Amino acid sequence: MAAVLAGDALMSIKPPKFISRCLSGVNFPKDWWWALIGIKALAAAGLIAGAAIGDASVTTTVSVGVLGYFIFAIIAHIKARFLKQEFWVNCLGMTALSAAVLAVNAAAM
Repeated sequence: MAAVLAGDALMSIKPPKFISRCLSGVNFPKDWWWALIGIKALAAAGLIAGAAIGDASVTTTVSVGVLGYFIFAIIAHIKARFLKQEFWVNCLGMTALSAAVLAVNAAAM
């Protein structure tokens, strides 16, 4: 999950079309796109740090935050009625991955 989030953060520096379409589709202000880079990078760092020190409570806490981020992304997509491929593949896929990572981290506690 940390690698996926770090990759997502790096791609978001100069977003490819599928990321731009997603953010524009939910009417997320372009002036704030930079904040998502920081959020994703910090989440990746938190997961790496938690794993490095072997503390499942850290990785579980970060995983809850990541899952929350993607749940709010789902809500944004639904509110904007932007339910195209980006929603079904990217948003729900990342939510499912986040939920699976949270389940693994919680089980390790």
